[in-house]
Amino acid sequence: MLIRSIRSEEKEIYNLAISHPLQSWEWGNFREKTGVKVERLGFFEGEKLIKGLQVTFHTIPLPGINKQVGYLPKGFTPDEDQISALKQLAKRHNALFIKIEPNLLHGANTPPNFNQLIKTLENNGAVPGRPLFTKYTFRLDLTKPEDKLFANLSSKTRYNVNLAYKKGVKIFENSTEDGMDQYIQILEETKSRQGFYAHNPDYFKKMWQTMSDSGMIKIFSATYQDEVLTSWIMFVFNNVLYYPYGASRSHHRNVMASNLMMWEMIRYGKEEGCHTFDMWGSLGPNPSKKNPWYGFHRFKKGYGGQLMETIGTYDLVMNLPMYRLYRIGEGLRWKWLRLKTHLPF
Repeated sequence: MLIRSIRSEEKEIYNLAISHPLQSWEWGNFREKTGVKVERLGFFEGEKLIKGLQVTFHTIPLPGINKQVGYLPKGFTPDEDQISALKQLAKRHNALFIKIEPNLLHGANTPPNFNQLIKTLENNGAVPGRPLFTKYTFRLDLTKPEDKLFANLSSKTRYNVNLAYKKGVKIFENSTEDGMDQYIQILEETKSRQGFYAHNPDYFKKMWQTMSDSGMIKIFSATYQDEVLTSWIMFVFNNVLYYPYGASRSHHRNVMASNLMMWEMIRYGKEEGCHTFDMWGSLGPNPSKKNPWYGFHRFKKGYGGQLMETIGTYDLVMNLPMYRLYRIGEGLRWKWLRLKTHLPF
């Protein structure tokens, strides 16, 4: 197998060879605008591109560690070819490790057979790492008829959707710069109210400026009495709909705007010819009601998707002693961020 860097004229075939928007050419261009380095590799059999991957490299934000960290989100299932290529990239970029979160999904209600893959990773110097993505997500089959999808909602969710209709909540697409500004405004209100960490406004503005022409990024608003209550950013990529970002105002919660928004996104995905709706993240099969994200998990669960599990997060480590020091410093940094933003431990 030939492994080499992807050329700019190969953008279209590269996007067809990968399976997640965070591996897309457009996402890589956006991340370059935020100041990180991006590497794209293609895995060829003859002249045919079989698989591709995209790694971003970031400066470690800790004093005394003059190294980079690589990040490979939602790539193909790791194998010896991938691991060898990643080690070469790590050496080229003076990376302490590369964080790997494969886009490998398995039904959460049956035990996943990840043992051989975990053994392969560990034999090559990988260790469990701090996750950036949750290990679980809900995925909904959009090929079913709309009436069956609606019938598959939980009774409480169906009630809330119908209530939002009766209250006069309206959903509309606003995939414009104004729509992104509206999202940022509501997000800042949400961050201030709930005290959680999120990307700054410049991050989302660069996202829109870089990715809007591709048609991959969509913005939707839910309004009540001419006021935008909820704003969501959606991705459409290779016939899969994704829900990565959302923000809501605190008032008029009784009109259930977010419930209607999610249902209308399901309908939108079907209209766009998507076969799957990936809701981007959730808790596991038996979540604790004390978990601060339990309400969000329950909200998504109400739409009838299947809970899926990934293998999780592994760090492909180049220097284990220094990595251990890094993890100590990283832990202290996150404790400080949680204290600063009131995030739960």
